[in-house]
Amino acid sequence: MAYRSQGVNEEISAVLNELWKLDTNRLKPGKDYIIALQGRAGYVAHGSNQARDRARAPLFEYVDDNKLRGIETYAHFVNLLDNYEMSTGVAETVTSQEMMENHLFLDAILQTEVMKCAHSYLVRKGQASSDMTHFKKQLFDIWFRLYHRDRSGGQDSCGFEHVFVGETKHGKEIMGLHNWVQFYLQEKHGHVDYKGYKARGNKDTPDEDDHVLNLQFSWKDLVKPVGSSFIGVSPEFEVALYTVVFLMSSEKVTNVVVKVDEYLLEVVVCRYGHSIGTSYPKMLSSNNRD
Repeated sequence: MAYRSQGVNEEISAVLNELWKLDTNRLKPGKDYIIALQGRAGYVAHGSNQARDRARAPLFEYVDDNKLRGIETYAHFVNLLDNYEMSTGVAETVTSQEMMENHLFLDAILQTEVMKCAHSYLVRKGQASSDMTHFKKQLFDIWFRLYHRDRSGGQDSCGFEHVFVGETKHGKEIMGLHNWVQFYLQEKHGHVDYKGYKARGNKDTPDEDDHVLNLQFSWKDLVKPVGSSFIGVSPEFEVALYTVVFLMSSEKVTNVVVKVDEYLLEVVVCRYGHSIGTSYPKMLSSNNRD
């Protein structure tokens, strides 16, 4: 109970640990993928796109692509990543093919034990309908319903795009991009340059086996001074985790401290009406270095 002082939410922690145990599609560090953490990234002032590179090599040294694309939820997830305009203020157009891909992804994740567990918890708490069709529509509204993030344009954003794909604000600032698969693919294409890990001290200094990472990177020449991401977890785990936190709170910004597996995390979820505006994890400490 040493973490009480930091306000660990025991109930949400218990649910997230269930999801963690059920995440059979999580990839194994050192086997399915290898990351190279390299140096600790320095301070970058907000709005600056100059960052000293403390990591000469990519973050992802190796990923088993066949395994990645061979898992149904990842395969559908990867199909969604190229469906969005990078810049806010540019209205999204959703083709019928893209709409079908959204539904195929939701159908695939709803088949997993992870999402079934999240669904039954939300039903018990009165936050979701037990009817799977209604729950799927709820997930669609949370993650895929388009909204105006930039007042100057049309419907230019959605929760999925912000969190998992990433977008830019007026071509000057990176927003979102909190997903390791997108990071890996963008790095492979030469669009992302990993600058090093972020840490305040020993407690949150990462190692190569960690499934959560605070990091600094540039994406198409724009710098994200501090980003954060789960590493190796499945898309369904992230959707389930953020959906649970989102629906269990009515606050505009929810910060919940949880203990998941060996990690003490802060999970941040911002609301945009009935949709997710952004969501990400922040590593506070990891037990394997205590």
